[in-house]
Amino acid sequence: MSFRRAQVQDAIFVRILVPLKLVPDPDNANKIRVSDDNQRLDICSMEQKANPFDEYALEAALRLTEDGRAPRARQGEIVVVSLGSSETEVMLRAGLATGADRAFRIATSDDALDAGRVAHVLSRLAAQESCDLVLMGKQSVDGDSNEVGQRIAAMLGWPQVTFASKILAHSESRLEVEREIDGGIQRVLVALPAVITVDLRIVAPDAVRSKLTSEDFQYAPGVRFAPLPAIMQARRKQLSIVELDAFGPLPKRTMRYMRYELPTSKAGGRVVSTPSELVRLLASEAKVL
Repeated sequence: MSFRRAQVQDAIFVRILVPLKLVPDPDNANKIRVSDDNQRLDICSMEQKANPFDEYALEAALRLTEDGRAPRARQGEIVVVSLGSSETEVMLRAGLATGADRAFRIATSDDALDAGRVAHVLSRLAAQESCDLVLMGKQSVDGDSNEVGQRIAAMLGWPQVTFASKILAHSESRLEVEREIDGGIQRVLVALPAVITVDLRIVAPDAVRSKLTSEDFQYAPGVRFAPLPAIMQARRKQLSIVELDAFGPLPKRTMRYMRYELPTSKAGGRVVSTPSELVRLLASEAKVL
């Protein structure tokens, strides 16, 4: 797939695909319940929200397609997408309100999906929309599998950079990316089109900069929130609903959750009076000696 260049005030028009996933609020994990037959999770009492890492990816995409000092003029196109029920449309509209241009909802349910199927759909959509970049969270906080981005890159044959903590527009067709690794920070240049998955530090004040944004500019830390006029305008932006089977035969599901169990409750701490008593309890009750 070729990289499309359109020079306007030194900006490069790109099309960025940002997947968003609706997940149970991780701050309320104590409200999770398991059905009596251990076959499903009951999350009815939990608020649903956008996966935090996906929100970071959307913020990074917005920064890459704007001048930080004049963010209303977007130099590029951002497409957000989610696979799920109509409940995801509120999240997609919020993404449109913060600055995304178009949205797709792939109509399906979580029961029909696994990482392979999600990657299949997203790679097909990225090719169909002639995207230059797939920018997404490194993982979802509900499954924590950290594999969809890598699968998309393999399916498209694109280079990938995972765990990105900094992205700088380096040239017309290259991005300079810093990624977090066990030994510290690795700096790489990646040619577009590409797949990048982001870590939480991607929303630091100087973590993402387009060719339009001056080097001395500092963003407010974290993700941006849409003002009321933008929320109203987002209602007029395009949100397309596409059936799952529109992306061709799906790969066979390779992972299913067979059973759910809540972790056992931990007993409260105990105060011991002597070192010998501690040793005895570690050996007889904790069985770590």
